[in-house]
Amino acid sequence: EPIEEALLERYGFPEAGTETRCYTNHALSYDQAKRVPRWVIEHISKQKMLGDADRRHCKFRPDPNIPLMFSAVNEDYLGSGWSRGHMAPAGDNKFSTRAMAETFYLSNIVPQNYENNAGFWNRMEMYCRELTERFEDVWVVSGPLTLPQTNGDGKKSVTYQVIGKDDVAVPSHLYKVILARRSRTSSEPLVLGAFVVPNDPIGFSHQLTDFQVSLEDLERMSGLVFFPQVDKTKDVKNICEVDTCKLMG
Repeated sequence: EPIEEALLERYGFPEAGTETRCYTNHALSYDQAKRVPRWVIEHISKQKMLGDADRRHCKFRPDPNIPLMFSAVNEDYLGSGWSRGHMAPAGDNKFSTRAMAETFYLSNIVPQNYENNAGFWNRMEMYCRELTERFEDVWVVSGPLTLPQTNGDGKKSVTYQVIGKDDVAVPSHLYKVILARRSRTSSEPLVLGAFVVPNDPIGFSHQLTDFQVSLEDLERMSGLVFFPQVDKTKDVKNICEVDTCKLMG
């Protein structure tokens, strides 16, 4: 019986390149077809906000760990009308020049609406940093989504723009899942929130809660299971019930 099996994999199975890749302060799974990450996870704490690392010394560049054939390049983005949007933000890595530089690898970047990137998404990132004032450890998973839309005839389809010679996929939405722990010794439950925002300009009046979704819904949309080692039935509270979920100006 095992002989058939050995023949099956005689010349190897197809490789998708989706294995987890680890960097100084983030890890990710990459989508070789869309040339963007599927998810990026980071850990942030008060200590990591401190230091001299400066984004002015950082340059966007292809990730040397991704085969060039499957990588985006800066030229794909230039003149496309889309910004290079960080999933793990540079500003979460002031403690390490190397960690910050690695967030500029294009494996951590998606085509993002300029106003969204500089506006609402930036405010979400600030909120995650602000959480470290109240929680010792904060984990954030961020990534792109291409969600179905209902057409005029009532049928649903997924369509997305691609940019540059590498056909980098422009997401319709972006997500963040935030998990926070009060302290290592605290018996308090973890807090968790999942958020999905359209890749469009989002007005200043909007709050985080306007875009909150259930974790299960996000898992269904993305095909990903987030924080699989957390027992969601008992160890976890809704972040917006425990914390303010208020975005700063």
